[in-house]
Amino acid sequence: MTKIQTVTNAIINQGILPLYYNDDETVTIEILRSLYRAGIRAVEYTSRGEAALSNFTKMIEIRNAEMQEMLLGIGTIKNLQQAEEYYKAGADFFISPGFVVEVAEFLIPKDILYSPGCMTPTEIIEAENAGVTFIKLFPGNALGTGFMSSIKDVFPNLKFMPTGGVDTTKENIESWFKAGVSAVGMGSKLVSKELMAAKDYATIENETKKVLEIIQALK
Repeated sequence: MTKIQTVTNAIINQGILPLYYNDDETVTIEILRSLYRAGIRAVEYTSRGEAALSNFTKMIEIRNAEMQEMLLGIGTIKNLQQAEEYYKAGADFFISPGFVVEVAEFLIPKDILYSPGCMTPTEIIEAENAGVTFIKLFPGNALGTGFMSSIKDVFPNLKFMPTGGVDTTKENIESWFKAGVSAVGMGSKLVSKELMAAKDYATIENETKKVLEIIQALK
């Protein structure tokens, strides 16, 4: 099995891709541990602060020592230089807010999953023609489930994951899966700034377990 397929399967099997960023290295690692305890085996860390690369490098180190089953992806990749830096750091997959052709050309021949954010059929077509197989619908709350329902038959060979505005309720999650997505990306609705500030790792773990249970019940 290819590495791209392995990562795709892991995300689809859990049905959710948690994503977060925190400046503090210790908080970053403890959130990773709480997600792992909840049953998560693929996580997106977003490259949104000055400490992102050093924190991610530490995440790789801790993953290798404590949780070998965890796949660590990097998000908010907007140019080739970022992709090269995180590839060297050992990222298992890459996610962008938009489609960056240079990033696709760099990663896909290396059998590394690249999931770009797309919000129009034109962008999705460009990504598919570049070899992308896993599309991030972004921003999900702006596009809505109706958009997914209306395009899914046009792209039968692609997997879709909305990110942005997806919340933790059964109703919201179910509406996306009924529309045809393969997974949902979930950031601040799951790993909120408040929980991170309070270092409330137990609640992050418990809320993640609840979401996983909802998704497994829907499958």
